[in-house]
Amino acid sequence: MAATTLTEKAAAGPPPSAAPSGNARRLRRRGRIIAVLFAFPALLLLGALVVYPVLFSVGRSLFDASGDRFVGADNYTEMFRDPATLKAIRNTVIWVVVAPALLTALGLILAVLVEKVRWATAFKLLLFMPMAVSFLAAGIIFRLAYDQDPDKGVLNAAAVSVHDAFSGTSTYPTARARTGPQGLVQGGDGSYSTAAVRPGSAVTVPMVGVLPKDLPKNAAPAYPASGHKAAAGELRGVVYLDFTPGGAGTTGKVDRQENGLPGMKVEAVSGGRTVAHTTTAADGSFHFSGLDDGSYTLRLPKSNFAPPYQGISWLGPTLVTPAIIGAYLWIWTGFAMVLIGAGLSTLPRDTLEAARMDGANEWQVFRRITVPLLAPVLTVVFVTLVINVLKVFDLVYIIAPGPVQEDATVLATQMWLVSFGGGNNQGLGSALGVLLLVLVIPAMIFNVRRFKESQR
Repeated sequence: MAATTLTEKAAAGPPPSAAPSGNARRLRRRGRIIAVLFAFPALLLLGALVVYPVLFSVGRSLFDASGDRFVGADNYTEMFRDPATLKAIRNTVIWVVVAPALLTALGLILAVLVEKVRWATAFKLLLFMPMAVSFLAAGIIFRLAYDQDPDKGVLNAAAVSVHDAFSGTSTYPTARARTGPQGLVQGGDGSYSTAAVRPGSAVTVPMVGVLPKDLPKNAAPAYPASGHKAAAGELRGVVYLDFTPGGAGTTGKVDRQENGLPGMKVEAVSGGRTVAHTTTAADGSFHFSGLDDGSYTLRLPKSNFAPPYQGISWLGPTLVTPAIIGAYLWIWTGFAMVLIGAGLSTLPRDTLEAARMDGANEWQVFRRITVPLLAPVLTVVFVTLVINVLKVFDLVYIIAPGPVQEDATVLATQMWLVSFGGGNNQGLGSALGVLLLVLVIPAMIFNVRRFKESQR
């Protein structure tokens, strides 16, 4: 038995050497060292630019504005008592709820539609181009586009054009009546009325406040019209600009060089009720015929003098946040479209064609097949945009004018304003920064997990 065992051991040869195992361990150790050396610059930058600022901000948030006195959680308590901070949190919630959802929906719709056009590449390029514009430049562009003055702001210029096309505009917004023998009286609503007159009378209505260069091109001299006599049952008159170049005219009297005011609305009022209305001719003349005998008042309604429509106050307290979100959509729609388009190109075409062959229309294919298959891509795009929206700063700071800066502020701008923009309270600013970090971290973790799952 013993001889057989020795023979078997001799046949098996000497035991394997431990040297190969030691070499493998040395190679692995050497590989780890090389990997650490290559990663060291990135780790150093990560520590200097991310880890250290985060730790410093957490520590600084526990001290007062000067940084000398430890206050514990007082900054966090003050943060939720400050009305400006509460408004910033409210605006941030609006951004997080509205902007990513709109961008994801727009990106999805455009990605699906672009697939059906020949010039898809050119269209994608046009929509993606705003991504090449810095937020600073985009903010300046939209600050000008939202300007209240229609001569500067393109959006208000368009709004004024549409409004005037349907509702018209007053012809003489700066005009006012000259009081005198005619007894013109201004009403509380901005209209002007004459003293009581009877049919068969002729009335002159002098106006001032209109520059000769602002007169309509068809304005004609009012002097000939002022000589017309009214017939029985008729009221005549002339509305004219009581101004003679050079100052040689007579106040309250129609001079030869004075022009009528065409297009002026005139109403005949009796017993508090408008019984007739007309519009002045090129020479400012007007007349009412067929009037019953009685006392009448001639009125120039306020619509003649209404100030011109100035458009929409895009950057007012009410609309400033939606307006800035609109600028953000302009920049990031191309990003969402391209990412969703990339996911759309990987969908199994046989599934879509099978649904169409089974009788599904395009809306049913989109709602029941395309969207569910794109759900992972849509989720990643949405969460990425949420992270980006939580950090938005440039657009809000640049587009919102100073008087409404507080109405548009978000957490990032409030953090800067409290710390450096006049507040000089870096303890409270650091607490806001920590709050912003706490809000961003869950979205980042979710995105990283989704990315790892897609890799598997």
